[in-house]
Amino acid sequence: MKKEIYLAGGCFWGTEKYLGNIPGILSTEVGYANGNTENPTYEQVCYHSTGHAEAVKVEYDDSVIGLPFILQLYYDVINPVSINRQGGDVGSQYRTGIYFIDEKDEPVIRASIDELQKKYKEKIAIEVMPLKQYSRAEEYHQKYLDKNPGGYCHIGTDKFEKAEKAVDVSRKYPKKSQKELKERLTDLQFEVTQNSATEHPFQNEYYDEFREGIYVDITTGEPLFVSADKFESGCGWPSFSRPIDSSLISDHMDTSFGRVRTEVRSKNGDAHLGHVFEDGPKELGGLRYCINSASLRFIPKEEMEREGYGSYLKLL
Repeated sequence: MKKEIYLAGGCFWGTEKYLGNIPGILSTEVGYANGNTENPTYEQVCYHSTGHAEAVKVEYDDSVIGLPFILQLYYDVINPVSINRQGGDVGSQYRTGIYFIDEKDEPVIRASIDELQKKYKEKIAIEVMPLKQYSRAEEYHQKYLDKNPGGYCHIGTDKFEKAEKAVDVSRKYPKKSQKELKERLTDLQFEVTQNSATEHPFQNEYYDEFREGIYVDITTGEPLFVSADKFESGCGWPSFSRPIDSSLISDHMDTSFGRVRTEVRSKNGDAHLGHVFEDGPKELGGLRYCINSASLRFIPKEEMEREGYGSYLKLL
């Protein structure tokens, strides 16, 4: 489904180029938003206090990339506590803002801003409002950096490269319903991932699997661990020194059975994986992710490209 959002993030030349690089964003256009005059010129916006913000109209495929993920990427190229200034550009037209046309987007935006605020002592300065007014900027501003390679941009080239590789895992590997999981998983896989059961040691699929490959969440297909980080711990379950990325895993205190342990779950699928302990090999970082085989699916190296995990081959 096609949706749209309007983002102000300083000079719109770089902001448009950056956002346009992100997979799932269908089109971008630069313009002037939420001012007090209709169809202003660039000169009027810059010098005549029209109240407009330089903004980018973003159309995106919601089945590929969601608004929360777009906002996370947007935050990565702005100073969210700066007022009327981004980079070396100063003026109210360079303020940050998120302007929406669908009222259902507002609580999503507010929740995202609340999360962002936790990272800063200063108050977040991003303006959040319905889009009240918008007009397309002059043609020479559209795709300015494509027309003028090497032109002025306040965003670093590393950010553009990051944008090109960005993947919204919540869309690519969506969490399944309990009904779907009941139909797709074995009884053991369902009990482990959904009810935090534990399979028997030394009697599970991957405890002695040491071929090269990748281990993905059985409920979503999201990549979690690679064979390069797997080691023999003697505990009877698959053991890893680390996940592919710590952001893929969430930690939770587990006080079951009269013990205090750290449970690990897949962040996106919210599937119970196992526990993490601090008795792993010191040369590997000292952690041992003790994971149930029933929460994983192993894909051998030679099948990774065909199954869509070719970009992870470099980690093996």
